[in-house]
Amino acid sequence: MSTRALIVDPSAPASIGLGEIADPVAGSGQLLVEVVHASLNYADLNNAVSGRIPAGAPLGLDASGIVLEAAADGTGPAAGARVVLFADGAFAERVAVDVSAVAEVRDGVGLAEAAALPTAGLAALRSLRGAGIAPGKRVLVTGASGGVGRYAVQLASRAGAHVIASVGSPARGDGLAGAGADEVVVGLDGVKEPVDIVVETVGGPHLVAAWELLAPGGSLQSVGWTSGEPAVFPPYGTVGLPKTLMSYVNEFGAADDLAELVRLTAEGALVPGIGWRGSWERFAEAADALRGRRVAGKAVFDVKPQA
Repeated sequence: MSTRALIVDPSAPASIGLGEIADPVAGSGQLLVEVVHASLNYADLNNAVSGRIPAGAPLGLDASGIVLEAAADGTGPAAGARVVLFADGAFAERVAVDVSAVAEVRDGVGLAEAAALPTAGLAALRSLRGAGIAPGKRVLVTGASGGVGRYAVQLASRAGAHVIASVGSPARGDGLAGAGADEVVVGLDGVKEPVDIVVETVGGPHLVAAWELLAPGGSLQSVGWTSGEPAVFPPYGTVGLPKTLMSYVNEFGAADDLAELVRLTAEGALVPGIGWRGSWERFAEAADALRGRRVAGKAVFDVKPQA
């Protein structure tokens, strides 16, 4: 038996192709999930060419679906439950995942919206937490029109911070004021006062400029690097009053934080932005739109046609 999946295929454009993998079998402490939706991240595009995921193996980190088989040890959601998951190999029709990788999706939250939560939502939630988000803090979010950025704007605003959303063009700022941004700026020239926290998703010269805006005692969370450009600091650029540049990567075992993101979405405090949606057979189109920064928010695949 086999199941379809988006796999690493070095012979395909961008090394991503639809293929077949062995039907998954749930091990101890695992669920078998039928995937209904999945969402695409820059990390998936990088994983296709970096060698981290071997040729023939499934890509993907974010998905939502229905539990086909509950965990044999009695932990986790029951069969038939709607769930969201954050785990390697999520771009497949069926996946076996650890109970610690899933959270139930509450009534009122669509599975497409749930699939848009994991990578970007976890990065925003955890980076702000790590930076010490609190009422009154000045928070700069770079690349604020992207998946992580939109979530960071909403979560920082909800925490009572003064939120500055930086985007690449005026059009990319659409909707950010409504999401909670107190200021929407193009680039960083419009930021006139120091900030306490930076959620930095662009990298390159943008990261250097954001570092220079950081107040003493502040924290820059380096969450992404969509520019693909090097960051070159001027001499003594990192010498001075204490402030912190933190490297960031999403860690697995995210059930509790996934449940928090679902709860906030159910309550209307977090609104997943879906800027592209279509069949996973159109993955090349979605990848091109993501690379070209033509997706406001998240790109979501429909894996199960009738969903």
